[in-house]
Amino acid sequence: MRDAGVAEEGLESSQGYKTMQAAVEITVDKSDICREIMSELTDWFSEPEVIEACAAAVEALPMFACVDGNRISGFVAMRSHPPDAMEILVIATRTAYHRSGVGRRLLAAAEDCARASGCRILTVKTLAYRGKTEPQYDATRAFYDRNGFIRAEVFPTLWHEDHPCLFFVKPLPAIP
Repeated sequence: MRDAGVAEEGLESSQGYKTMQAAVEITVDKSDICREIMSELTDWFSEPEVIEACAAAVEALPMFACVDGNRISGFVAMRSHPPDAMEILVIATRTAYHRSGVGRRLLAAAEDCARASGCRILTVKTLAYRGKTEPQYDATRAFYDRNGFIRAEVFPTLWHEDHPCLFFVKPLPAIP
């Protein structure tokens, strides 16, 4: 397959995309991709300073994305916590691609990257239940539950007292 910005297996395109199984590795424009997609997802990411902090952080991190033609439908960026853990710092899928398999493919890329780095645990943080109706976060938590993550702990004030953090972990069994 050779679409704009997507290289064939094992090759890197001039636009900086490199294939990795069902998702592509992103090597350029990471901040722009992050900022653009997160800004579209106002039900999840409504604070500009959070979007900008993520956009700055992803520039130096491994990032993978799913591409539909010439459009990136979603991305994931990970941060290593040696010796055995890798964290999904941010994962975001454009609303039009929700429930299409993009999120599962991004998780698979994150798991593959973590295993390739020798990690045995993949982690992710999201907003914990706050006692009010927030269907978007209910769906996010259910997504991680369905994909093998374990609800490990709630940190009530890690981010802010109004934003309790739910910490998920996923053991990564070695592939024989």
